[in-house]
Amino acid sequence: MGRRIFLVALVLLSAAAALGCYPVLRKEAQQPEEALRRVHLFFPAFRDDMDRDSLTLALRRNLEYLGRLPRETTFHYGPHVFTLQQVRESQETFLNLLSKGLDDEELTEELTQKFRVYRATGRVGKKRVLFTGYYQPTYEGSLDPDETFRYPLYRAPDDLIRIDLSLFREKFKGETIVGRIEGKMILPYYSRYEIETERVLDGRGLEIAWLKDPLDVAFLHIQGSGRLKLPDGKDLLVQYQASNGRPYRSVGRYMIDNGFLSREEMSMQAIRRYLTENPEVLDEVLNHNPSYVFFRQVKDGPLGSLGILLTPGRSIALDSGVFPKGALGFISSRKPLVNDQGEIIGWSEFSRFVLNQDSGGAIKGAGRADLFWGSGPYAEVAAGHLQQDGDLYILIKKP
Repeated sequence: MGRRIFLVALVLLSAAAALGCYPVLRKEAQQPEEALRRVHLFFPAFRDDMDRDSLTLALRRNLEYLGRLPRETTFHYGPHVFTLQQVRESQETFLNLLSKGLDDEELTEELTQKFRVYRATGRVGKKRVLFTGYYQPTYEGSLDPDETFRYPLYRAPDDLIRIDLSLFREKFKGETIVGRIEGKMILPYYSRYEIETERVLDGRGLEIAWLKDPLDVAFLHIQGSGRLKLPDGKDLLVQYQASNGRPYRSVGRYMIDNGFLSREEMSMQAIRRYLTENPEVLDEVLNHNPSYVFFRQVKDGPLGSLGILLTPGRSIALDSGVFPKGALGFISSRKPLVNDQGEIIGWSEFSRFVLNQDSGGAIKGAGRADLFWGSGPYAEVAAGHLQQDGDLYILIKKP
């Protein structure tokens, strides 16, 4: 009897570990091995709610990125290290599986047999990942300022410098700072307040275009890319180029903490509506975030931080400090159901394969993921309202 009890307990403990019943994170994940844990049993059902053509496209773009890397490049998947060749072969194998026309059950069986699956450890104090969204907005703009178009988008200034701290101390490996040189001192680069309110960059010819609304500029900073409709009917694509290196502070959190909006009503659309109706607090709210983004003009976009085109619904932004760049992933969460008037009428479960092809100033740690929705009305609603818990898995073929 004692031996039987021991065996039952052992099975239960093994199952608990496989289900992810490991201790929750007590502090922010600082290393890759803290961000991912390997799944040995109870794999997710790899059901995908999107078309496979978009997944194939995202994978081919990803392979272009991998093809540009030095052959000696390695990637950390949790506590394990894989070579560039292993990652490429893994994604080529996955592409081959897609070409066979397998249904979800058949694909799940193939993946659980041939691939290692890692699960993100999630946020501090929890075991799940918070999913948010971003999209490519379209705003009216002009190449010349006037009474209507008064709010500039800047390109990166020449005095903006990035310093690799590992050149000074080995313990700072992987860490950089952004600043400017003044005399014999290196100072933090100008804050949003200094750039937007004190206009310290005026007269330097850094303007790419001008917009009608300061909120359009602010939301472009958050989204990282956008399409500008010019008066002559042409489009101008702009893309993130650099930031001032200041820490990102959430204006949404500031508005909740100061009673401007409740947690329940918080969304990108609610922020815009409140600040449009209450312009007297606009500068206070926006300048709470000292981070500032500089742009460049591009022919195609949007581009992620890997330098490849993002694929709507398939590209995600993760913290590249703890998750492998260009990794094949699988996510499950909830997405909004929207009627013809653009109103959310409910939420539904979804899951799909994704690629880690971007990063973001607010996307830090093992418990945050940002899903790129593309452009258009639904993308705007989904990106503006998505704040849902879910699960994130990373896959790579077994050696």
